Amino acid sequence: MPTPSPDDPWSAVADDWGRYWGAFARPVWEPLLRTARIGRGTRVLDVGCGTGELLEHLQERGAVPSGVDPAPRMAELARARAVGADVRLGDVEHLPFDEGAFDALLAVNALQFAEDHDAALAEAARVLVPGGVVGLAGWAERARNDLDAINAALAAADGEEPPEDGPLRVEGGLADALGGAGWDVLDGGVVPVAWTARGDTDLVRGILFGEEESTIADLAPVVVDAAAPFRRPDGSYRLINAFRWAVARRPER
Repeated sequence: MPTPSPDDPWSAVADDWGRYWGAFARPVWEPLLRTARIGRGTRVLDVGCGTGELLEHLQERGAVPSGVDPAPRMAELARARAVGADVRLGDVEHLPFDEGAFDALLAVNALQFAEDHDAALAEAARVLVPGGVVGLAGWAERARNDLDAINAALAAADGEEPPEDGPLRVEGGLADALGGAGWDVLDGGVVPVAWTARGDTDLVRGILFGEEESTIADLAPVVVDAAAPFRRPDGSYRLINAFRWAVARRPER
């Protein structure tokens, strides 16, 4: 497995990301698309599109999706999956598209990477038509996520405390960010999101993707032990987590 580089960490792990996590957030897509009224002919920008699973889903619904991601390998895989989609390099604070190019913008597990949330939301407003909508989604607080048991065990093995929840994870966090930036919040909520692994190998590889082989070997027992409560009789694993979501209408300029 390649080791992430400081300049482009996500390209180095893009293939494993797509394999283990690409469609993980699928349960939150439906409330986002329903509330944003995304359907046939809707021009949608998927920010932080990763390996293109949501782009492909949008195509299947008859929407006209475009994508943006800062990692070249992620963008390459997204283009291969969602053939014909306009996928460009960029990030949530620097969108390489014209003003008013889209009817809707989706950012699933992306806004937290922005250094300035208000600047990111202002950039989202720039590329939307008047009346356009933004749909945001991301991890809920760690207490709602089975995966936190593994992350806490890994932190303890490294002699560290698990990180605290960021402001977007907690109840009302996404709505507060949108409302504070002048957006008209339409709706929001929280949905369960399951992550599964076929066995110990997929479990360890999925959790530790991007790590050195020696690190994976050292930490594999920690991961397997922490995941024991979620192991099923057939040897697979199912961990229930939660994503928060919110949809809002573009502010008047």
